[in-house]
Amino acid sequence: MALKPTTCKEAIARWEKEKGEAAADAKVVELQFQWPPIEKMDGALSTLVNCEKLSLSSNMIDKIVGIAGMRNLKILSLGRNYIKSFSGIETVSETLEELWISYNLIDKMKGIGAMKNLRVLYMSNNTIKEWIEFNRLQDCPALRDLVFIGNPLCENQPDVETWRNQASNRLPQITKLDGIPIVRDTE
Repeated sequence: MALKPTTCKEAIARWEKEKGEAAADAKVVELQFQWPPIEKMDGALSTLVNCEKLSLSSNMIDKIVGIAGMRNLKILSLGRNYIKSFSGIETVSETLEELWISYNLIDKMKGIGAMKNLRVLYMSNNTIKEWIEFNRLQDCPALRDLVFIGNPLCENQPDVETWRNQASNRLPQITKLDGIPIVRDTE
């Protein structure tokens, strides 16, 4: 007998029961490692109006939806899922400062440019192959800290230095790449 996936509503109810508080009042809501895993984000997440940090990592989610009502969301953690694109993230573009989305299946960066306040993007081990996709990060003026290692684009460079130089030249706004500060000549 196959287990039915956990819904966001069920996961939130489970969280409330564990914590003994209303999720709608909470600043941090962690719904990672649900069993059975969550397969779909949905509108139940929009009830988390005070949430500043939401974690849905290590589930089986394939797309970003249902977060439009999350008016205070600053950190969204979606690592280790099956997400293929940034579609849906624009609904929190006003507030989102950190997106943790490593170990997913993202191969296109379309939509990331809407994230004008994004300071931190952890997206190692996705499937970005092209500089043209990477260059979309030029539309994120606030971006300072980028983790991109483990994408085919990095792995296809002759060496780490080439990768770092190329990436930092394309993104003059970043100060840290793959966990290591960027030193720029300041002549």
